[in-house]
Amino acid sequence: MSTSKKKTLLVSSDGEEFEIDEAIAVQSRIVAAFYEEEIDEAIAVPNNRFTIENVTGSVLSKVIAYLKKHAVSVGDGGESSSSSSAEEDLKKWDAEFMETDQKTIFDLMLAANYLTIKPLLDLTCKTVASMILACKDVDEVRERFNIVNDYTPEEEAEVRKENQWAFE
Repeated sequence: MSTSKKKTLLVSSDGEEFEIDEAIAVQSRIVAAFYEEEIDEAIAVPNNRFTIENVTGSVLSKVIAYLKKHAVSVGDGGESSSSSSAEEDLKKWDAEFMETDQKTIFDLMLAANYLTIKPLLDLTCKTVASMILACKDVDEVRERFNIVNDYTPEEEAEVRKENQWAFE
């Protein structure tokens, strides 16, 4: 009896190759679409090889680590068999996974969006939202995210006046 699983080869934009189980790869809706023939049949995927043009190897390796950790065992009824303890462990793992530099978080967000991995996109968006909420004021948000203030002092005063409720 063979225990081999179907493999998928993901190739990053910088040529790094990652061989993973198809069951892990199809958590990306874009990869799943190729397998489900939802995308134009003229696009050939020889040997289950997918080139991920917009994602570097270092980011793709993190995406794959996330997908592997989030691989769900599904029972016959299509329901997740995870316990509340396992869910808590996964939340803890997610929090630790997001403890990285800001550039990596944004790169993961872009990769999750490009690969259509909604849970990872949600996680990265929540992380960025928390980063914004941790800022005390607009100036701190600008500093944290390297946003240039292109308002003149008069324009900024007018915006603050019109939206005074937001600055209280």
